[in-house]
Amino acid sequence: MKVLVAGATGGLGRSLVPQLIAAGHEVTGMTRSESGAAGVRAFGADAVLADGLDAAAVRAAVESVRPEVVVHQMTALKGGIDFKHFDDSFAMTNRLRIEGTDNLLAASQAAGVRRLVVQSYAGWNLQHGGSATKTEADPLDPNPVPAQQQTMAGIKHLESAVLNADGIEGVALRYGSFYGPTGDIGKGGSMVELIQKRRLPIIGDGAGVWSFIHYDDAASATVKAVESEVTGVFQVADDDPAQAAVWLPEFARILGAKAPRHVPSWVGRLAVGDVGVAAFTEIRGADNTLAKKTFGWQPGYASWREGFRDGL
Repeated sequence: MKVLVAGATGGLGRSLVPQLIAAGHEVTGMTRSESGAAGVRAFGADAVLADGLDAAAVRAAVESVRPEVVVHQMTALKGGIDFKHFDDSFAMTNRLRIEGTDNLLAASQAAGVRRLVVQSYAGWNLQHGGSATKTEADPLDPNPVPAQQQTMAGIKHLESAVLNADGIEGVALRYGSFYGPTGDIGKGGSMVELIQKRRLPIIGDGAGVWSFIHYDDAASATVKAVESEVTGVFQVADDDPAQAAVWLPEFARILGAKAPRHVPSWVGRLAVGDVGVAAFTEIRGADNTLAKKTFGWQPGYASWREGFRDGL
């Protein structure tokens, strides 16, 4: 099958392109730069140059490849996240989720693309409170804090656009929090550095539930989604959602760092705002049952405990 991966040089793209090739697909990676194109070719894929925000360039790229399936993995997150100014940290990613998605979608429809698989997210955007994990049938958080409203709007646009597109089989994969090489949760990553320096405390009761996924496992699920004919929203995470009060001390232990400090919520709010406090006290994890059942998929790292130890 001919597959175009937009965002082929990102953290997930670097795992996805080789896995698609290994599965026998003819892969082209769309990237913005010649250096990125060289990296794509090093994986054994073809490369095409286009900025996802340039509608004409995207249309020309898709037309030149004429793939059967397009995979949208375009993001722009580097250097960690400023929780107090969350939407600012995601400003370019939000543009890619809105304008970039619209550009890819229009180009795909014009070129006769059959299927479009996009990168969404499952974490802070899931409804807070209640059960420890949420399914795809549960609503997204109806009341995101002000600092996250633009980013929530970007996620909603991404999913709605692809799932309601005429003539396209749309799939939105809501990945858990990524970890692995090149990621914030990875060797040399910003979160690892904070934990090693004991600068990432447990805020409040630490009851916020996180779901994680290794890049390689996210890629293997994406290959399954590319090869499937099923449409809809699917949550891709490991089997071990965990409260911050559980995973953060264990991660520190794995890294050989001192145990994290504990601070009350009001102190945490001064440092990381309402977004950061909610991440440690209110958010909920992602139930992965539907993706596993639908795609016949299993994460290689069933738990972040194994992945943090061996997969960074």
